[in-house]
Amino acid sequence: MFQKLSNQQKGSLLAFIGVFLITPDSLLIRLSNIETWGMLFYRGAIPFVVVLIGTLIFYNKNFLKKLFGIGYAGIFYIFSFSACNITFILSIQNTNVANTLVMIALAPMLSAILGAIFLKEAPDKKTWIAILITFAACVYIFYDSLNLGNFLGDFFGLVTAFGLACNATLARYAKDRDLVPSAVIGKLCVAIFAFFFVENFTLAGNDIIYIPLMCVMCVAIPFVLVTIAPRFITGAEVNLFFLLETILGPVWVWMVIKEQPSLETILGGSVIILTIAIHSFLALKKT
Repeated sequence: MFQKLSNQQKGSLLAFIGVFLITPDSLLIRLSNIETWGMLFYRGAIPFVVVLIGTLIFYNKNFLKKLFGIGYAGIFYIFSFSACNITFILSIQNTNVANTLVMIALAPMLSAILGAIFLKEAPDKKTWIAILITFAACVYIFYDSLNLGNFLGDFFGLVTAFGLACNATLARYAKDRDLVPSAVIGKLCVAIFAFFFVENFTLAGNDIIYIPLMCVMCVAIPFVLVTIAPRFITGAEVNLFFLLETILGPVWVWMVIKEQPSLETILGGSVIILTIAIHSFLALKKT
């Protein structure tokens, strides 16, 4: 059935399922009591093992061939993928969930800029207008965070968005290559990097449930789907689906632990989400 779908439908379906599974991720991070580097270690190690086993079964004897066939794009993907995995957790731990996810919502616009520079996929006039509006809203949120002492967390959120944009652009550039092995190695790099800073590896209480659930359902499965999706649609289109996380992520957190974003974040985030949603609608209508 999947084979009968068009490339647009395949990419959109993979991106939608992947991002929807990510939406409870921020809530599980908040509910966990493990320290930051311990969480990063498990978010690298567990998905690495799970996806490695899956890829070994799927590729069988071709795994090493796929691994060594990632090329320069795959090597850069490893670095950008590892970096944005780390900065995402650092952002969540240093600001409101809503602020982090609003920063990540900038990824489609950043993808458009990177696509114009490296892939010669020049954005049209509507895209440039959307980029300027979202940039202004981002500055507005940063100014508020500076007063609240959340600037560092918001900055890491912006770095995460840039990393996601790099990932999508690299996957689009190397659409004839399979970058899932790059993502697997990226997770291993995250675990190795975090290992040297972990104070305690023990999982206690509810963390015995939260950490494995988070690592498999919200990390391992989604990153495979989001890695494959740009082979069928543009990187900017893939990142547009992250708006779903930007909307639902803070809702889950607010419903369960009552973490409410500031008025400035709500206003600035609404402008960013609305701008990207309108831009997406116009782009799809044109297509």
